[in-house]
Amino acid sequence: MRKIIVLGAGLVGSAIAIDLSKNYDVTSVDLHAEAFKKFQNHPEIKMIQADLSDSENLKEIVKDFDLVVGAVPGFMGYQTMKAVIQSGKNMVDISFMPEDFMQLDGLAKKHRVTVVADCGVAPGMGNIILGYHNKNMQVKSYECLVGGLPVIREWPYEYKAVFSPIDVIEEYTRPARFVQNYEMVTKEALSDPELIHFEGIGTLESWNSDGLRSLMQTMKNIPDMIEKTLRYPGCIEYLRVLRESGFFSYEEIDVNGTKIRPIDVTSKLLFPKWKLKEGEEDFTIMRIIVEGTENGKPAKFTYNLLDRFDRKSQTISMARTTGYTCAAVVNLMLDGGFSKPGVNPPEFVGENDGNLTYILKYLEERGVIYQTESII
Repeated sequence: MRKIIVLGAGLVGSAIAIDLSKNYDVTSVDLHAEAFKKFQNHPEIKMIQADLSDSENLKEIVKDFDLVVGAVPGFMGYQTMKAVIQSGKNMVDISFMPEDFMQLDGLAKKHRVTVVADCGVAPGMGNIILGYHNKNMQVKSYECLVGGLPVIREWPYEYKAVFSPIDVIEEYTRPARFVQNYEMVTKEALSDPELIHFEGIGTLESWNSDGLRSLMQTMKNIPDMIEKTLRYPGCIEYLRVLRESGFFSYEEIDVNGTKIRPIDVTSKLLFPKWKLKEGEEDFTIMRIIVEGTENGKPAKFTYNLLDRFDRKSQTISMARTTGYTCAAVVNLMLDGGFSKPGVNPPEFVGENDGNLTYILKYLEERGVIYQTESII
């Protein structure tokens, strides 16, 4: 039985480990022992408590495994990936690092390892879908609308964070980049709000977000591409108030002789209010629209996802949609469906014949279902 090691046992990392343990020898690594409580009904999963920020220690830990899954916080992602590559191990990663992971492409090729980065739901599944269509048609536009939300709307935020508050706040402050008529356009975060109706959910609010990432480099042949974040209506207004008042600022201010960053205070205050508590239900909503020409005729493909908290396994939707996409690509690689030395964005996975079908089937078997519509 092939051996897989999952770095990070958070909400998503633990879901990946549990899913992969059905067919592989799986080991989970995390700094905090309490993270392993999620495995109390899964004695087949081995556990290692270790500091993954120590690169030399990390190399020693992964040396006997066939494949590595990266599910560490974003700020650790780049150095973790670098250490895994230097260990000569293939890897699938979901860490959403702020750095450009393509800077490690040469190192991965040197060590002859295949790495798939940004392999979650968005980025991740949207890239895979676009990679497939870009190979099979002339794409003229790509739009991805995506959000993860609590089922119960609690005033005032009507939002719960699956990831760390600072990572979420980054989405509200980082300028949004998208492609319009082949040119990269930059607008402030939370710009161009729009109300959109979704069957089964109702009306949600969208705004420009900086989620295209690698697509801006790999899909320069596509004239129009954009990603937008989805939240409950009214969310933008209070976020703008907080941002414009300075609560999201990283610049230190003096408070009674003490230097503090407003972002740290805001994060500390919001974390207990935003944290998705055990048993609280969430859902993931995503709509991907790809338009262009296929065989000389106009074509439009729409993918709709509405996934909900799994009550039986007590697995949150964001962990399911992100983690199972990652697990699908792990299985795909171990089955020989993708091998390309270097660091690969997910769209490269979608380019290979049969890979999108393989991944959609894998997700469907776990109840994560993309409803597809095509107009040709």
